[in-house]
Amino acid sequence: MDADFNDTNKPDLLAHEQTYHGFSILLRWCMLGLATAISTLTVWFATPAGFLGGLIIGIVVFAVGYAILVRREEKQPLSLWTEGR
Repeated sequence: MDADFNDTNKPDLLAHEQTYHGFSILLRWCMLGLATAISTLTVWFATPAGFLGGLIIGIVVFAVGYAILVRREEKQPLSLWTEGR
């Protein structure tokens, strides 16, 4: 059974992995966009910091979120059997 799972001639498994990887990256981008929008709008309208404070917070949240959420996942190879995975 284990030999069947690791068979590289099964395109369905590789296609599933590629679809899952793309969906995972899409979700990470959506989470980053929502976090940036919510924090920017909250600081802009609910604090005395105003537009400039909201913009600065939005840039910081986006940069930190990109470094933590998106950058690492985008560099992963799509093939299951690539070395270093």
